[in-house]
Amino acid sequence: MNVSLETWVITATVLMAILIADIFFQLKRKNEPSFKESAIISTVFIILAIAFAPLVGAIWGVEFGEQYIAGFVTEKSLSVDNLFVFLIIFTKLAVPKKAQSQALIVGIMIALVLRFIFIAVGAAAISAFSWVFYIFGAFLIYTAINLVKEHFGSHDSADAPGGKLIDFVKKRVNVVEEFHGSKVSIIKDGKRFYTPLLFAMIAIGSADILFALDSIPAVFGLTSEPYIVFTANAFALLGLRHLYFLLSGLLMRLKYLGLGLAVILGWIGVKLAIHALHKNELPFINGGEHVDWLPEISTELSLGVILGTITVATVASLIATREKNNAKTK
Repeated sequence: MNVSLETWVITATVLMAILIADIFFQLKRKNEPSFKESAIISTVFIILAIAFAPLVGAIWGVEFGEQYIAGFVTEKSLSVDNLFVFLIIFTKLAVPKKAQSQALIVGIMIALVLRFIFIAVGAAAISAFSWVFYIFGAFLIYTAINLVKEHFGSHDSADAPGGKLIDFVKKRVNVVEEFHGSKVSIIKDGKRFYTPLLFAMIAIGSADILFALDSIPAVFGLTSEPYIVFTANAFALLGLRHLYFLLSGLLMRLKYLGLGLAVILGWIGVKLAIHALHKNELPFINGGEHVDWLPEISTELSLGVILGTITVATVASLIATREKNNAKTK
């Protein structure tokens, strides 16, 4: 896939223009978007993301268009899981609806910056060392196992990320217990005090780091093209704030989303491990020779597994929670 510098510049400029316009529009709004507005804007962004696939396919080939779609669906699914963590943070810290909008904007901007840094680092590492695929694959399989343990374990889902960092900051700055709209800090008695909104943003930033560590290896497991990794991540993050307000009442019902993501990440982890064996240069594995007898997992098969898993996890979650709600009302 040969992507010219001009194409990179145009793509980045257009995506950044859309992102800045979206953020500016959000900052001008004093209240959270309505359900109808969130549904319309979320749909528009998803249509734009899907429409980009045939453009990639027409310019560089159908295979790369399929890789983009697989990457986008995976990243969007991980972003929805990210929103679930945001919901836990807001609930735990009792963040008012008006302040949630501001925190989401900051969280999405942090996520964009972190993912693009990790994309650059990941692309450089892969181009220099083929054994990086082993690390990415092992990390995804490890993450998948942890997701399964979290689902069936007795963990406290209310634990928000960044707890130690928040405690560290609280000991070194003046804080107030109450929120003051969308303000991160206020002046009181001639001194600057920080509101709980700052700690919500710290928690969201900590969550963004963890999700970036998962998402970048996951999409590199579907494509080795930095351009596709970049665009799949960018389109997945566009409109995420509106998607949060659209799905906020539904997120708690997606009880099997974690299991679905475990299957997807585990699948991509195995795919990466097989790819690493095909390019093997490590002397303690097969004498440093390539392992060619393992079949390469195609993009079409991976896309089918990803779409099928997300569909089954979503439908099963909605059916299970509906039956539970019906049982409570009887």
